[in-house]
Amino acid sequence: MPKIAVFDSGLGSLSVIRPIQKKTKLEIIYFADQENYPYGTKSSKELSRIIKSTISKLEERFSPDVIVVGSNTPSLLLGINTRRKIVGVLPPLHDASKKTRTRSIGILATRSVIKSKKLQQYVRKNVPKNIQVTKIDASPLVELVESGKFMSEKKQTIKKIKKILYKIPKNKVDTITLSSTHLPFLLPMLQQVFPHVSFLDPADSIARKVASMLSSKKSRSSLRIYASGDIRSFQTKLHKIGIKNRVLSL
Repeated sequence: MPKIAVFDSGLGSLSVIRPIQKKTKLEIIYFADQENYPYGTKSSKELSRIIKSTISKLEERFSPDVIVVGSNTPSLLLGINTRRKIVGVLPPLHDASKKTRTRSIGILATRSVIKSKKLQQYVRKNVPKNIQVTKIDASPLVELVESGKFMSEKKQTIKKIKKILYKIPKNKVDTITLSSTHLPFLLPMLQQVFPHVSFLDPADSIARKVASMLSSKKSRSSLRIYASGDIRSFQTKLHKIGIKNRVLSL
């Protein structure tokens, strides 16, 4: 039976699970690497060590057919695209470039991604020169999602969204990539504050990639969730966002 493993430094990449389940029926293992949260503040050297170690651990424990590195930060900084059975999550800049009508797009990502030369190179490779790109540090928004405060403190979250996205040239940027898997949890609020902007979630493209790599006749998907660090705290966070699965230690 086909099996995939998805991992991130916290709960963020749970946002890619449902799109995958819509595309194909699989056994899904989710691992929240809380001990190394957040990936967004790590150096490339640290990330390389963490990602290699985590992939080895998942392969040894579960023997998955596909492993999704469910975070834009290591996927971009370490150059993880789709290779062998490893799938990375990258900013959907090609889709954004095709969708924009104002020839001005934005990238919401973690601080380390925004400041990296890797992102500059990725933009040059994937965005036509006639399209303007605004890069925005969304690390504080990632923190709001990981803590669960975006659910309990909605007014403050909306204020934070307005403050962080102030860099968007008014009436110009019409398409923004959600280049952290935490950010789709904020999509309703983002659309409320910026109704004229299209926000692109890379989860759909990840789901298509996984579906193209695997096929299954299983009648329904299954999901098991594992975590490092404080399991009880992570379980509480999941309950806040409506996920009742039991969290197991890995």
